[in-house]
Amino acid sequence: MTGAVSETSTGPGGGAPDPSPPGPPARSGRALAVLGLSAFVVGTAEFAVIGVLDRMAGSLRVSTATAGLLVTAYAIGVCLGGPLLTAVTLRLPRRLLLAVALGGYALANVVAALWADFAAVVAVRVLAGSVHGLFVGAASATAAALVPAERRGRAVAVVFGGIAAANLLGVPLAAFVGRVLPWQYAFAGIAALACAALLLTWAAVPASAAGGRQALRAQFRHVAKAPVAGLLAIAVLVFCGLFTAFTQLSGYLQEVVGVPGGAVGLYLLVFGAAGSAGTALGGRLADRAAGATVIAATAVLVLVLVALFPLGGRPVAVGACVAVWGLAGFGLAPALQLRTIRAAGPGGDLAATLGASAGNAGIAVGAALASGITGAYGFAVLPLVAAAVCAATLPLAWVFLASERFREAPVETAP
Repeated sequence: MTGAVSETSTGPGGGAPDPSPPGPPARSGRALAVLGLSAFVVGTAEFAVIGVLDRMAGSLRVSTATAGLLVTAYAIGVCLGGPLLTAVTLRLPRRLLLAVALGGYALANVVAALWADFAAVVAVRVLAGSVHGLFVGAASATAAALVPAERRGRAVAVVFGGIAAANLLGVPLAAFVGRVLPWQYAFAGIAALACAALLLTWAAVPASAAGGRQALRAQFRHVAKAPVAGLLAIAVLVFCGLFTAFTQLSGYLQEVVGVPGGAVGLYLLVFGAAGSAGTALGGRLADRAAGATVIAATAVLVLVLVALFPLGGRPVAVGACVAVWGLAGFGLAPALQLRTIRAAGPGGDLAATLGASAGNAGIAVGAALASGITGAYGFAVLPLVAAAVCAATLPLAWVFLASERFREAPVETAP
């Protein structure tokens, strides 16, 4: 391919050759499946508290509003603790790193289930969030290294697909367990699943899966470049826009659309199912053109969020918009993560964790913005505000994803 730089011999970051080339397809497939299962466990624990927040509040002797800090604490852990843990573990082989992360996750959930002190549980949630950020970064980089370059988008999508499936199946199941039994059983169950995922990871992920090949200073130098900073800013903005609307979706459906409270779960199910499908589709499209996938999905988000504004009172039409919203919102995640890893070159391990942190930072800002908007102006304007935030992402996305200066080299595929 004239003028193109092939990525078929590079590592997940598109930099130096990966010392652990892709293994046999069957073994790589097993390893990817285990990474997806592990991501499912980690994703379930992130939002499991939402379904049992009132029960936790009573048990820990705080108000439900105060108990909401457990969600905030987790987000802080992902945003700040994840990169810090990655920085101090860069030299570890990835299989060992994944096992340590899952073991730490299991321990954090056991402590959360056994400790009856609110401050201690908050601290444990910060730790769990930190391990979450570490795991997502390491799992993304490992998945990308397990397959040939032309399939890396689909490999990264397996990790994000596990998280999407957690929102569709794991979180509702954990909430059900936490309602039927004491809420501690939900966290104990998650800890048991994390232990099982640890054993499967040790058995299925190749021992040769290398860790970061450069010291922290060298990795940081690759991450502290304009393309990577721009991509991280895109992640913050697009997830801020996505969750500005999604955080208060329940209130919007009931107050604006007129959906009965008991039917809200159906819309959430539609959103989760579409998100799972979008993750798989986004991974395939990322292998063809990661930058174009992010730009197109963001543009679709803007259009569908604007379309929601005049649809109050039309539940079926709103349901269709929610499906497209989930498809596009989750569809851009693997493409954006893959592009961030590639842009960082040899700093891909650190960049992968920073990508997860940036997305969670956007979620936290979006949730706060949604609370302020609904308090001041009501639920009806939320889709327009969310659309405006996503629209602000498009010029930045065009600069860092479509301009000639920052365009990634095409991937050569086998004939």
